[in-house]
Amino acid sequence: MSHPLLYQINTRCWLRELSTLHKRDITLATVPEQEFAFWQKSGFTHVWLMGVWTTGARSREIALNLPDLRREYDAVLPGWEDADVAGSPYSIADYSVPKTLGGDDGLKTFRTKLNALGIKLILDFVPNHMGLDHPWVILQPELFVQSPRKVDGTFEVKTPAGSRWVANGKDPYFAPWTDVAQLDYRRSETRSAMRTLLLSIASKCDGVRCDMAMLLLNEVFAKTWAHLPTTEPNLAQEFWPDAIKEVKRTQPEFIFIAEVYWGLEGLLQSLGFNFTYDKALYDDLIERHHAEAQWKLLSAPEDYVTRSIHFLENHDELRVATKLSPAENRGAALAILGLPGMRFLHEGQLTGSRIKMPVQLGRRAVEAEQEEVKIAYESLLAVLKKSEVGVGRGQILAPRAAWDGNPTAQNFIVVLWQGKGTGFDLVVVNLAWHPSQCYVSLYFAGLAERDWVMSDLLSKESYERAGNDLAQQGLYLDVVAHGAQVFRFEPKD
Repeated sequence: MSHPLLYQINTRCWLRELSTLHKRDITLATVPEQEFAFWQKSGFTHVWLMGVWTTGARSREIALNLPDLRREYDAVLPGWEDADVAGSPYSIADYSVPKTLGGDDGLKTFRTKLNALGIKLILDFVPNHMGLDHPWVILQPELFVQSPRKVDGTFEVKTPAGSRWVANGKDPYFAPWTDVAQLDYRRSETRSAMRTLLLSIASKCDGVRCDMAMLLLNEVFAKTWAHLPTTEPNLAQEFWPDAIKEVKRTQPEFIFIAEVYWGLEGLLQSLGFNFTYDKALYDDLIERHHAEAQWKLLSAPEDYVTRSIHFLENHDELRVATKLSPAENRGAALAILGLPGMRFLHEGQLTGSRIKMPVQLGRRAVEAEQEEVKIAYESLLAVLKKSEVGVGRGQILAPRAAWDGNPTAQNFIVVLWQGKGTGFDLVVVNLAWHPSQCYVSLYFAGLAERDWVMSDLLSKESYERAGNDLAQQGLYLDVVAHGAQVFRFEPKD
């Protein structure tokens, strides 16, 4: 599966909504068949259940009492109650599924049903830190970054060996996360424990999404925690290569997804990650930097793009429906769905949800579906499922100016997909708010030797083109504002 289509679900909110809808308690063991049918119909190859692991009382207490979070709850879920706050799913007390979600047996049942449809299961691995309630914090404090005394960003832990000052988890550019304890990857014991834990998680799923994966890199970690040094000898080897190899020794098809920023994506790919976040493309599409988006895609190595994750939203970002108009959303959606690599859609994105929910909440607001957005995504997914997109080899093409003085070629994303048949498919997106024109050279064996019928699978319009003209001049495109097209090229009889 070289170009997966991933769907992210907020597990706690989703199961609660299903229970309300069906007027009975629904767990992972009893998810209605309609849910599986929807994923299969949409063409999803992987489902990411975010937040299946057990969280604890101390982390939930912090989520209940932080003033900034309470203001967020007020804004997105008016009238919320304490029972609606579950705590952060990234403050993990135990890598087991709570009974309220169906337990580990429920997860196993869910995965079996999913796999029977050819869909793989992705789960969270949060390698940088543990929740305050995790037993290691008290029983194995040596696995965590510590301070000899109280300093900012630490908390006291009463252990069997006496009090310890343990560091809260941290990203070097932000304040500490007060609901988690920072694991110390400068220590071989920590690395060994986390490799063992990862093997256990891997036995329950088909891939992991690794939260803030770059924080574990030796150089990043050393800089982040230089103020709390260790007496341990420096470990020259990175954590990730051995950890990934150990899992793939018994599960060779297992996939590793890295949440990563700061230009470190290529490094993590080289260390063994199958796919890495492409935040740069996200930023360009959301901020309407169309020329930059095209340039970055064309200048990046093909393998880098193919191992990147293309998205318009996730639980950390504002909803795309609040950033782009429905027409822009449709065009940008085809842009990410039409690229080689992992294509990533978020629960609620397909119906135009506008509210970004804090992950600490276990209930979310009910939103009206945006019919225009819903129809657009349904149409895109239905067409792409019947096409070569995501199946064969995708080539990102370089648009050329249609005539001197016309700069609008820079607004296009064009991808040629070649499968096993006699034809090929072409994804065309004009990201701009105005019509744009360009020529593109098509690289397909035997192009000049026959004439072609090109059919737009989204609009049902059809055209004929002479192969010799296509080979010599390229394909001329004149596309309306935010236009999105998927052309099927077949030899003319």
